[in-house]
Amino acid sequence: MVEQLFFKKLNSLCTSKEIFDFLRSLEVMSDTMASGALQRISEVEVDDNGLKNPEGVLENEVFRALCFQFEFGSSKLSNTGLLTALQALVKLRIDPQSTLMASLLSEGEERLGKGQLTVKNLCTLGDILLELEGPSCAMLQQIVNELQEKDIEKWSPRELVMVYKMLQVTVREGKHYQGLLNRMNSVTLTIVSQLSPKFTSIILNSLVVLHQTQAVPLVIALCKHSVKHVPYFTDDELVNVLEAFLCFGHREQIFTEALETRVPQSIFTMQPQTVSKVMQYCCQRMILSKPIFDAVAEGFISDPDRFTTDQIAECIIPFGTLNYLPSSASSLFMKLETVLHIHFSQFQPHTLLNLLHSCVLIQRYPVNFLPKIFSPYFLQRLQAQPPGLDRIVTSKLTQLFLTVTLECPFYEGPKLLPKYQVKAFLMPHSSLDVHLLKRVKAGLLHLLKKRIYFASEVSTPYFYTVDIEIKLDEEGFVLPAAQCEEVHRRIALSVDGQNRFCVNSHNLLGEEAIKQRHLQLLGYEVVQIPFFEIESLQNCRKMAEYLHKKIFPHTYRLSC
Repeated sequence: MVEQLFFKKLNSLCTSKEIFDFLRSLEVMSDTMASGALQRISEVEVDDNGLKNPEGVLENEVFRALCFQFEFGSSKLSNTGLLTALQALVKLRIDPQSTLMASLLSEGEERLGKGQLTVKNLCTLGDILLELEGPSCAMLQQIVNELQEKDIEKWSPRELVMVYKMLQVTVREGKHYQGLLNRMNSVTLTIVSQLSPKFTSIILNSLVVLHQTQAVPLVIALCKHSVKHVPYFTDDELVNVLEAFLCFGHREQIFTEALETRVPQSIFTMQPQTVSKVMQYCCQRMILSKPIFDAVAEGFISDPDRFTTDQIAECIIPFGTLNYLPSSASSLFMKLETVLHIHFSQFQPHTLLNLLHSCVLIQRYPVNFLPKIFSPYFLQRLQAQPPGLDRIVTSKLTQLFLTVTLECPFYEGPKLLPKYQVKAFLMPHSSLDVHLLKRVKAGLLHLLKKRIYFASEVSTPYFYTVDIEIKLDEEGFVLPAAQCEEVHRRIALSVDGQNRFCVNSHNLLGEEAIKQRHLQLLGYEVVQIPFFEIESLQNCRKMAEYLHKKIFPHTYRLSC
């Protein structure tokens, strides 16, 4: 009861002077009370810049008396008193080489060797050693070894979290302690429903850092559990959760729905890092969430200066990747252009290329900046930084060049030199669905009777590959695919599998949308064959009927 009253009074005090006056009024203090007093002093007197009033604290007679008590009575302290005092002294920046610190650390090491410390004590001692000596401290390994001997099933959620955090810093990949991690992962799986937002975030972050890719059941359970915490996560906690979703390739529709509620409500107060991480999650998981994208656009328009150049790119690129123009598109891209004019030189070259390339996917043309992009100086900078001028980078450069050639005939600036151009675009998100292509080809064969009347995966002189090409003469007769003379019309069938669309959507991805747009500008008649129109067709005859209506909506004849 005395200690409860003591701590209630202590925690109401806000300056070291008030604390010292209060301590002078006491006749006796337990070691727990004394260490708690040190802890409270460190809380009120230490800020981000260190100790506010070094002389007023360190030279105070009450403070010196407390330190004397701990230095010469360390063997009589309880584990809690010893470790709480050490934590407070570390925070107060007391010299680690002082006799006071040496005495307390030596006592802690002795109790560690005798196996006298609880799980909570071990984690607290680990935090102290990390602060003093860093991850290379030899005693940390001894602590981890001691933890392996403990009965994990008896640990509280808080103790599990403390151990995860310590392993995250000391072990990193966890290879030498995978047995301990496996046991912890199994126990944690049984208590997921009890975890608070903070604990959920910390454990997911630890699983990412420790590369626990084999802990799939735990990851899935934590991701599902995180849904109900979305409104309550701090921004930093939400970033950790999103990192886990990205790292482990997980996606939850109800998690996205929870984000769709939180992001629009808090977009103007949400940290830029959190906003960019939400967009990165949507982009990598191919989730087109109009409420989130619209809110992020409004947030960027409102105050773009709070975002770093990398965060700007992470927020804007998904609009192009997922082929979406928000309702505020005009204001958004005007604001982006202003930012680019002011901060152009601050963007890393690859970040800048990715950003401008994403704009052309949705017909926003950065013509004012292309002379700099196509300049030898900028191309040298691209080449000098990883990944250099690899095929993905040169594909984006070539597509930028093709875009201004086809869609911006008024552009008269520098061109992209042929040595930087690719022969065929690399389109990582729009690979051909081979199974779907096979079904369409079977339907075409049923329709056109002979295989010679269409060609598949046709390379063009314009960097794109056409899924299926059909040639017609001037009178509308179908020509053999190999024939080059008397070709009046070229029909490009775009066989669009699910991977060419945003998740759970009929919205084409940006790289596929620009391909179909460019093929039309190059003279092709593009006929889209989306998966959702043909997945229910049961046989070749029905597929042929469908293709007839799509390709030849009025009539057709076969050439002899």
